[in-house]
Amino acid sequence: QVQLVESGGGLVQAGGSLRLSCAASGRTFSNYNMGWFRQAPGKEREFVSYIRWSDSSTYYADFVKGRFTISRDNARNTAYLQMNSLKPEDTAVYYCAADFHAGGIYYYTWGYWGQGTQVTVSS
Repeated sequence: QVQLVESGGGLVQAGGSLRLSCAASGRTFSNYNMGWFRQAPGKEREFVSYIRWSDSSTYYADFVKGRFTISRDNARNTAYLQMNSLKPEDTAVYYCAADFHAGGIYYYTWGYWGQGTQVTVSS
């Protein structure tokens, strides 16, 4: 079992930056893949990024490449999403996800989820 809690969301102006955190507890954090998804009102949950436990390889959705960076600190049992050059269309609730070996670009491939943190980007 894994428990995930997101934090770091807020209101920022377009072009600004925000750093999201995902604090994990339960099973060994370092053995899990970690991912970030987002959901805007009236839209389906969409993939943002993931980082693999095996080799720390990362993957990003096309719309955030060059702007967002996913990372993890196993000593602190925390995953991060650094968001730069934010745009109004980035406004959404951002969710942290975890899974043992599984987890990809579709939300249903992840077994554990946090409650989300709101990110609002003004124009």
